[in-house]
Amino acid sequence: MFENYDTMIVFHLFDLPINVTIFSSWIVMAVLMVFSFLATRFLSDDIQTSRWQTLMEMVVVWLRKEIKDTSNDNPAKYLGLGIGLFMFILVSNFLTIFPWFQPPTASLSTTIAFALVVFCAIPYHAVQNAGILGYLKKFIDPSPIMLPMNLFSEFASTFSMALRLYGNMLSGVMFASILTSFVPLLLPLSMQVLGLLTGSIQAYIFALLAIVYMSNVGPTTPYVEEESPTY
Repeated sequence: MFENYDTMIVFHLFDLPINVTIFSSWIVMAVLMVFSFLATRFLSDDIQTSRWQTLMEMVVVWLRKEIKDTSNDNPAKYLGLGIGLFMFILVSNFLTIFPWFQPPTASLSTTIAFALVVFCAIPYHAVQNAGILGYLKKFIDPSPIMLPMNLFSEFASTFSMALRLYGNMLSGVMFASILTSFVPLLLPLSMQVLGLLTGSIQAYIFALLAIVYMSNVGPTTPYVEEESPTY
């Protein structure tokens, strides 16, 4: 049965209702803060580093390479937002191993908020890369008659990501709940593994699509990779 997490109140904070979506988002942010603290507590450039730092470096290096291959631009521009979206969605998905946890990404308000962030980041990076005239030029490319369609595409493409993520995450939660109610002893583990896999893929796709949209208007000069890049 579908449950709207935005209307389910957990508690009140100074007379402000805190719903399941907000509370779950706080839990995800707390986990990310603890992970970041552990990964950066004893930063070292030696060969021997902490396991937390090694794990974080693996994620950063991998995502940096993906951004470079996707955008053909300086990945440092998009790394912060890209890894933020990826890690938030990924942690939200992995926390579903706890039966009481309801992922905030299964709420339309969360995915719409993600889409708004990406929507604001698109013109920022476009103007940064090609200037304001270069950004505005894409709306009349290849012909001024395409202006309405290009404007509509700018809105639709970004918010379609939010609806796709919301639909996939919510359907996964509902599907697992329905199946486990029929076969509670045999399917929970397999469905949980499948859910973690599909959720991880969704985190990757959403972050990568955000990078694609943000880097749609590339810089006027080609990017040359440095020999020793800094993050």
